[in-house]
Amino acid sequence: MGSNLKIRGERRWARWAVLTLAVLALPLQAATYLRFADEAGMVHFGERLADGRVQPLDGAPWAGGQALGSPRAVEASQLLAPVTPRSVIAIGYNYPSHTTDRPDPTALGMFAKLPGSITGPGAVIPYPRRAKNLHYEGEVVIVIGEPTFQVPREAALSKIFGFTAGNDVSERDWQAGDLQWLRAKASDGFGPVGPWIVTDLDPTSLTVKTFLNGTLKQSDAVKNLFFDFATIISEVSETIVLAPGDIIFTGTPGTTEPMAPGDEVVVEVSGVGQLRNVVGSP
Repeated sequence: MGSNLKIRGERRWARWAVLTLAVLALPLQAATYLRFADEAGMVHFGERLADGRVQPLDGAPWAGGQALGSPRAVEASQLLAPVTPRSVIAIGYNYPSHTTDRPDPTALGMFAKLPGSITGPGAVIPYPRRAKNLHYEGEVVIVIGEPTFQVPREAALSKIFGFTAGNDVSERDWQAGDLQWLRAKASDGFGPVGPWIVTDLDPTSLTVKTFLNGTLKQSDAVKNLFFDFATIISEVSETIVLAPGDIIFTGTPGTTEPMAPGDEVVVEVSGVGQLRNVVGSP
């Protein structure tokens, strides 16, 4: 991608600020795609090669992006959110471990996050000056690979391009008190995703874990979801056209806790890797 973009936001990388992708623990799946800014501030999609270098692409991989120039080393500090979605859909109350205080859902609970909420690995999670109760929510995130509308459940998995990790940052007081969850979950910077997209993973075998300052806080498997990925995609697409590159947060497990300025949150999805972010100050 050729635009000269100004990369916003302070970046803090807790132990791996200057590591190259060659030495990161990237999974070697069918394909691993990412998005990065080069030294001149130009933004590119890229594919991680077997030797750890990155092959820049001339467009998004789900749009058939082709090799552009030569493979290169990319530092972790250059990584951006691997997607620039038009639509960001999220699912609430989708793990039994997250609904122990309420009846099991009988219908899919959908809500939306704004595209402006999406940030990448290493981006600082903003702590709004009026916020008092900011929580993490580690999730598996689906990346859509082709136009999807009113797809039957049995065909829905074919619409998936790949998976990434996400943090559905939530201000609980706003979530409880506002008319809708717009401010609580869709504020700028409330949707870190990354660090990359991995294709061809078994959608029934994924797990998600969340660590706060190195301590495990959430852990569950997608096989335990009330509504599986096929059902999610089919139900969402019944009334919403999903475009390639759109994403769906599929739900968070267990319980969550408040985050404080300076905390480091790590969301780990099996087969994908770890999404790391630090909470900023009001």
